[in-house]
Amino acid sequence: MSNIYEQLKQDHDVHRDLLARLESTEGDSSDRRELWDRFYYDVKSHAAAEEETFYSKLMQDPKGQDDARHGVAEHKELDDIMEELHQMDFSSPGWLTRFKTLKHEYEHHMDEEEEDMFAKGRSVFSSADAKEFGAHFASRKQAERRLVDEKASASLEE
Repeated sequence: MSNIYEQLKQDHDVHRDLLARLESTEGDSSDRRELWDRFYYDVKSHAAAEEETFYSKLMQDPKGQDDARHGVAEHKELDDIMEELHQMDFSSPGWLTRFKTLKHEYEHHMDEEEEDMFAKGRSVFSSADAKEFGAHFASRKQAERRLVDEKASASLEE
């Protein structure tokens, strides 16, 4: 069983790949839509599960509170940009411009998590805790993905 740091890093690697591939798409293409959907829904479920299984635990320790709050605040900022992009015309020149902002901000966020947040977590949590959080993250991410899918289906029906 992998720990929370390995789980998060694995997702980050997938997200970095999707960001790079998205950046090379043009217009309202099927490639852009498919890659965006994969990225959008995976990041949504990743962030929700991460906040519940990692940040909430980090916030419980006085040494981790500031870092956890910072990470959650960045999640909100990134989510706002993602929602904006999700509603934009994919063929608009502004879409790619705004996407590049998202890419830059999200890559910074992932780097910061992997360098600073993981180090803070390792100073606060035992390796047994990290394994437990990793297992919980995987199950929460699946549950969050189902919720995101249900919400998307409901909005299509409206």
